[in-house]
Amino acid sequence: MRAAAARYGTAGSLVLTALVAAPAHGAAAPPAPELLGTAVAARHAEVAGIRWGTCAKAEGLPSSLKCGTVSVPLDYARPYGEQIRLTVSRAKATGKYAKRAVARQGALVFNPGGPGASGMYFPLMGLMPEWKRLGAAYDLVGYAPRGVGRSAPLSCQDPKEFAKAPTQSQSHPDPSYKRERIAQAKAYARGCAERNPGLRHYTTLNNARDLDVLRAALGEKKLTFMGASYGTYFGAVYATLFPAHVRRMVFDSAVNPAPSQIWYHNNLDQSAAFERRWADFRAWVARHHRTYRLGATADEVLHHYEKVRAELAHKPAGGKVGPGQLQAAYLMAGYYDDFWPARAEALSAYLKGDARPLIQQAAPEPRAAAEEENGNAVYTAVECNDAPWPTDFATWDRDNAALARVAPFETWDNVWMNLPCAYWSEPRQQPVDVRASADELAPTLILAAERDAATPYDGALELHRRLAGSVLVTERDAGTHGIGGGPNRCVNGHLEAYLLEGRLPARRAACAPHKEPQPRSGTRAMPRPRAL
Repeated sequence: MRAAAARYGTAGSLVLTALVAAPAHGAAAPPAPELLGTAVAARHAEVAGIRWGTCAKAEGLPSSLKCGTVSVPLDYARPYGEQIRLTVSRAKATGKYAKRAVARQGALVFNPGGPGASGMYFPLMGLMPEWKRLGAAYDLVGYAPRGVGRSAPLSCQDPKEFAKAPTQSQSHPDPSYKRERIAQAKAYARGCAERNPGLRHYTTLNNARDLDVLRAALGEKKLTFMGASYGTYFGAVYATLFPAHVRRMVFDSAVNPAPSQIWYHNNLDQSAAFERRWADFRAWVARHHRTYRLGATADEVLHHYEKVRAELAHKPAGGKVGPGQLQAAYLMAGYYDDFWPARAEALSAYLKGDARPLIQQAAPEPRAAAEEENGNAVYTAVECNDAPWPTDFATWDRDNAALARVAPFETWDNVWMNLPCAYWSEPRQQPVDVRASADELAPTLILAAERDAATPYDGALELHRRLAGSVLVTERDAGTHGIGGGPNRCVNGHLEAYLLEGRLPARRAACAPHKEPQPRSGTRAMPRPRAL
């Protein structure tokens, strides 16, 4: 939405003067226009605040939560130009835990990752036992980043086309299939450019700037923030741009922020890591052969999975579940081990002649098509805008064909998801050199599972090196993506000590892994904040 430029008035003039007189960290020249524009927008947001009210029906949130909007510039170099509105949700601090009064510590802002995921549901986490202490001390604040949900949404394709099923998936694609997917990637990139005039402004840098405006709108002098997965990357960019504005910051399942990794090489590393986690799932299924009858070794389980995939290529289950839908469903087992029992049960049932569990878990949900297409559009826009990508398919073909020989599970599907970036029409940015010294940035907390596939563990080590004063807490021999507020009490103890008391371990800390799921245990009735 647009907001009249006159609403800003002269609120940012004093801030602009101060910034020109005192350049940001590392700057030898006056601040860039975007930094000045962020100061203008933040000052306006601080004055305007957020008018909290009933959440829109489209959000699907209960009446106990309140919602509002925050205006930010589409282009921070033109802070008085076109404005967009970000939707925000909040559950106020309860002020009480275990019948004791708890002092309020301000707002805790959360982002679940993506790019393209909405955090509007986050305040509901205060209802879960693992979050009650934090919900007593903090207003739990979620929001939809630019492009997501009702926050100036992006769309690159008709949702019905995006959700079309069944589709194929090849671990070692033939030339004809590659040509088909290249054509689809080119069409998708064109659709993004044609449907979204302001596409180049959907970037990690602008997500970080938006976060500072949200901080000001919430009335917070300093930000308390928790980001998961991609949320760790733009949180790290925020810490680089605005280190003096950070109160406490948690990075849960960290993206590798090295500029050379963003984003092409991160995706190669991710595909390799998913192969390891896929093996973990198959080994677990094999240990429960008596329950699932899918094989007593990981290789035998793989044989049964490939048998199902071959059958679905010729006869999709329920007319909607082909190899593409099977792959997407079982990829979730690489993200979260609480999916393992249900996925194993579905595979077992299908091989016994009952396709219903597989259809239930893998078939597209038509009502979710628009949301999923929107999320994919934002993901694509941010990652393609953020950094240079190889523009010659021969590079992608060479790198991924070699990787697929040892990591076939996810490699080529990861290529097809990101390939529009090879044909992107918008100008590319250079990635931010994430880093901060201990004298400019408050101590921060990094959480990481050692066998995380979506954000491999090396990313946490790299972020730890780049943010002086940060402390890394590792969940050993575990691979769930997004571990804060989950089933590991040791991890949660470090998280609470930091957010509630500002207390961190002296150096790195390690936690034993949480318990593996039990066969046929199913999934949680209410999911934790999930990173993508």
